[in-house]
Amino acid sequence: MPIERTFGIVKPDAVAKNAVGGVIDLIEKTGLKIVGLRLTQLSEPQARAFYAVHRERPFFGDLVRFMTSGPCVAMAIEGENAVTRYREVMGPTDSKKAPAGTIRNRYGTDIEKNAVHGSDAPETAKGELAFFFSGLDLA
Repeated sequence: MPIERTFGIVKPDAVAKNAVGGVIDLIEKTGLKIVGLRLTQLSEPQARAFYAVHRERPFFGDLVRFMTSGPCVAMAIEGENAVTRYREVMGPTDSKKAPAGTIRNRYGTDIEKNAVHGSDAPETAKGELAFFFSGLDLA
């Protein structure tokens, strides 16, 4: 199976909980590899641009406020079937419904403060990776 890359964010709630290392540990235990890592603070325009796909949704303003509320960690993740494998280790969007052992179960609080973001498809991953990383930033 070919190696693919996906994108992930450790959101401000998990960064504030000092959970970045724990999130990375869970990712690496699946056999995936972190090939890019960046601590950043999103501005409002950056958050609006990144989450533009949700701009018509009622939660968009809250999402932008949350994602600009503190630093986050952008990750480039690599491995076989990386998009699907990372989404499995993240767990469902609502942390309250996330199975034990998933990132969102361990570090999330609810549907908004759910610790992490992940690309939903290889095509999405390419755009999201390019939003945060240049080719020179990735190992």
